[in-house]
Parts: sequence; structure tokens; C-alpha cells
Amino acid sequence: MAFDANLATRVEDALIGKIGIARKEMFGTVCHMQNGKAFAGVWSDSLFVRVGPKAYDDALAAPHVREFNITGRPMRGWIVIAPDGIDNEADLRGWIELALKFVGTLPA
Repeated sequence: MAFDANLATRVEDALIGKIGIARKEMFGTVCHMQNGKAFAGVWSDSLFVRVGPKAYDDALAAPHVREFNITGRPMRGWIVIAPDGIDNEADLRGWIELALKFVGTLPA
């Protein structure tokens, strides 16, 4: 499955200046990692982010958000935001910041 190159560029623009960020294409997606830990990516035309278990239920309650399930088995702590939920830069950056905040709590 191809991913939305425009959205991938928007995500990369939102990550300018962040430390320890790497981009990796895999399984038809583009994924971003901080210090080796995946936190966000582009799946088709949507953004997926890792919010962690504590923020998961609240994130799922937000408009245009669903669980991240590309294998038939949901990945708890990960969500997908549809294009309407990230149509402006503030919303896109907000989701990315939430994901970065969570991965920043993970052990090295």
C-alpha cells in the first residue's frame, strides 16, 4: 500500500529541529523513530501515532481517530487519525507532540 507523500512531507516538516529522529520506509508506510523507538508514521492517507496506554482511551474518543489495526489485531497504545483530523498544521503537530511525549518516557 502506498502512503500519502504530501502527508509524509508535512510530518517531516513538523519534526524539523527535533533531536534523534530517523525516517524509515517499511511495509508500505513511512515511520518515524526517535532514538530507535517508533512514534509516528503515515499509513495510506492517515497519520498513525503511538500515544501509549494512559492516553489511549482519551485519544480514541477524539474526532476522526480509530485504533491502529492493519493486521486484524489492534495495536494498543497506537491510533490512526483520518485526514479530516489532521487537515491543519496545529492538529498534526499536536498529535506528533503527544507521541513524542510518550516515547520520551520509554527506557533507552
